[in-house]
Amino acid sequence: MLGAIFVENSKPNRGLQLNQGAQIATADWLLFHHVDTELTSSHVAALGSLDSGDAVGGAFYRRFDERHPRLRFLEKFERWHCRVFGTIYGDQSIFVRRGDFLRMGGFAPLALMEDVEFSARLRRWGKIKLLDPPVRSCAQMQIAQGPWKVTLRNCLFLILFRCGVSPKRLHAWYYSGSAV
Repeated sequence: MLGAIFVENSKPNRGLQLNQGAQIATADWLLFHHVDTELTSSHVAALGSLDSGDAVGGAFYRRFDERHPRLRFLEKFERWHCRVFGTIYGDQSIFVRRGDFLRMGGFAPLALMEDVEFSARLRRWGKIKLLDPPVRSCAQMQIAQGPWKVTLRNCLFLILFRCGVSPKRLHAWYYSGSAV
């Protein structure tokens, strides 16, 4: 598969899995990309602009066009939210300079919210860059579970995480479906 190396972890822990992948990577830039998110030649070309800049990392903007027509307003809100607060999520294909990633200590070994925690540290570490074109993730599961329900659940989880609820508890709720 285009030289991809698959990394397994014996327990559910996204942060550890991402760090394991970064340990075997050799490029100057690391790209943490979800398998259900599109990556086109336009995205790869946009990544080429990183070498000439001073950003330590960042992500792509997101596109929300398939979940529900009334959720499309979230695209503009998310662009603003990313620029102002710097919160970037795993499904935005996070990228970071390898050296900075290692000096930062990588992702926290969290089962869930590793991307939110990392993006906060990345923003404090240096300049982040948000790229176009926006990426689009497969919306099939969100449509099946109910786009409004999934959106509200994700907002609730973000609030709970920021209020101190443990990622381990959030992970259990997320995968049991009992939180919303």
